[in-house]
Amino acid sequence: MKWIAIALLASGLALTAADAEAAGRKASGTPKPKPNRVDISYVEPSSADFQSLYKLLKEHRALEKIRDILKPLRLPHRLLLQVRGCEGISNAWSDEESVTVCYEYLDDIWKKAPEHTTPAGIAPVDTLIGPLVDVFLHEAGHATFAALRIPIFGREEDAADLFSAYIMLKFGREEARRLILGSAYQYKGDLSSPTVMVERQKFADEHGTPAQRFFNLLCVAYGADPKLFADVVEKGFLPQDRAVGCEREHAQTSHAFDTLIGPHIDRRIARTLHKRWLPPVTTRPTR
Repeated sequence: MKWIAIALLASGLALTAADAEAAGRKASGTPKPKPNRVDISYVEPSSADFQSLYKLLKEHRALEKIRDILKPLRLPHRLLLQVRGCEGISNAWSDEESVTVCYEYLDDIWKKAPEHTTPAGIAPVDTLIGPLVDVFLHEAGHATFAALRIPIFGREEDAADLFSAYIMLKFGREEARRLILGSAYQYKGDLSSPTVMVERQKFADEHGTPAQRFFNLLCVAYGADPKLFADVVEKGFLPQDRAVGCEREHAQTSHAFDTLIGPHIDRRIARTLHKRWLPPVTTRPTR
């Protein structure tokens, strides 16, 4: 009974805080959160090295597709998704009102893509699309947390990784698998041997190590659909002793997303989204 009383008290406090926030927003003239508040921009690169990448992204309407994924989010202001040159720096970042991904960052992804389907069955095109979708959703997660004042228990970088993975898993089963495995491929550099040498300073980084992010991604995917991702355990990509707890990990992520982000989603728009837009696995983009 004590725990029930505490839970009821917490719920009451949460409602009171929500009412207070709504009243404060009304008093200050802050715009009411609305869906369909995502803009996009393909900033033409000054470097000729990225012209083909710039044209490829526009041709395949990459930002339009990511914008549509985020349309149901009710945001208090507009959010800009953009790609642009960053003077030789490979990076991606965000703030409350924008997400920026550098052509240099996307070019690095391109350079690491395999020429042929990998032994794990990942098509070259998926090793490009998976990380591209992931980086935009990851940074959009940061922007969403800031815009909606979402409380985070733990490291924000881990929360942004899970925000991205959770949304990718909402696609159709085939496309979710392609996005997840394509995204996981970006961390392969740390997994080429059983032993990974890491500088001690790397453990101070706000991001997890690439190997940790790889296992976390596969775990939440396996937890979401153990049949669809059964082979990641069977082939040893995800250790069995981690896999046994992945359904619980996915349930935690799902509960957090539904509780904290769910109230800010326009369900009507979400139901209308077309969630099958990946090109055929045989697609081989040329530069």
